[in-house]
Amino acid sequence: MKVQVEELSPIEKKLSIEVDNARVAEELSRAYTALGKQVKLPGFRQGKVPRRILEQRFREQIEDEVVQRVVQSAWLEAMREHKVDAVAPPQVTSNSGLKADAPFSFEARVEVKPKVEAKDYQGLPLTRSETKVEDKEVDDRLTQLRESMARLEAVEGRDTAQLGDFATVDYVATVDGKEFPGSKAEGVTVELAPGELVESNVAALEGAKVGDVKEVEYTFPADYRVEDVKGKKALFKFTVKGLKKKIVPELDDELAKQSGEAQTLEELRGKVRTDLELTKRNKVQNEERDAVLKALIERNTFEVPRSMVERTIDNMLENRLRAMARMGMDPRQLNLDFARLREDLREEATREVKGALLIEAIAQKENLQASDADLDKKIEELAAEAKQDVAVVRKYFKGPEERQGLSLRLREEKTIEFLKGQAKYS
Repeated sequence: MKVQVEELSPIEKKLSIEVDNARVAEELSRAYTALGKQVKLPGFRQGKVPRRILEQRFREQIEDEVVQRVVQSAWLEAMREHKVDAVAPPQVTSNSGLKADAPFSFEARVEVKPKVEAKDYQGLPLTRSETKVEDKEVDDRLTQLRESMARLEAVEGRDTAQLGDFATVDYVATVDGKEFPGSKAEGVTVELAPGELVESNVAALEGAKVGDVKEVEYTFPADYRVEDVKGKKALFKFTVKGLKKKIVPELDDELAKQSGEAQTLEELRGKVRTDLELTKRNKVQNEERDAVLKALIERNTFEVPRSMVERTIDNMLENRLRAMARMGMDPRQLNLDFARLREDLREEATREVKGALLIEAIAQKENLQASDADLDKKIEELAAEAKQDVAVVRKYFKGPEERQGLSLRLREEKTIEFLKGQAKYS
């Protein structure tokens, strides 16, 4: 086999490959032999159809199959032999076709991983971020916890609605005198508080009594999800069925126990502080990583293969769809414009690809790798964060692909920390 490799750009090469006719003839013979064992033709026993008959009837099909097989095996062999670091399957641009007693030749273009030599990566300009958790942040989180554990109880001793109450209502709404999708409901709970009616805030019910019917005019937001009413003025007729008030639990040991997170308020404060510290530390690490990659990319200009960017976009989309599913949303019901989403993610994906290539180049140059001890320590950290048994997490990372992925992640973390250690902070 003859191979000529031509560099079209730092991210693309052309392979001109010639396969000798003996190899092609062998592939043809193998294909016709396999076909002869399967095909049934009138006047011939199965497996006894002469090749010339098979050629008359199935030549085009067989030659197409052989071309595909020869191209596949030849370009894989050529790339191994000539160390072509392809990042996507090649695009065959031409071939000579199969001819008797003649070599088969074809040309293919293939995207390749660029050879990146990172420069000027010491002294990156970074800003130091604060990770300390203030007492007020802990107090605010505990307030949120109290609110989430609040309960509604029926109002006693009065039947007139006040701001801050929660009212159980039935309603009927119309736009231009006509009902619309979602214009009726019974037994709905709304809050008497300033805000948007579509978010169940109806301050206009202040002063209404249980049993009253009160009309409220409301203009729907211009981006409201119901096409028939977006941006239009509606008339709502509310029938007040009952009044409730919110009871927020006291901040004490009992609340700590009910939260399921601690036995005492002091323990709960400590748990909340630890969680906030972890969240803030992760947030700062992500921000610093982004700042490092941005600074590296500004100092190192190079092209990246489109296929690498497209794969990164695929991964980003998959992660976002999974996040939606975890929040109880069905992406299939959201009428997502995936073409637009892909374009919106392209710049970020390109930055990720460039950053990963630069991190890899720096790690190799500085001999930064993850040891087995590093991997074991990281697995223990992940288990602690996820509140899972270490043995379960270790089993997940037992496979070679999972372990390799974790190793690359640790290598990146080590390289980022190395670059932060060399950076100039303001």
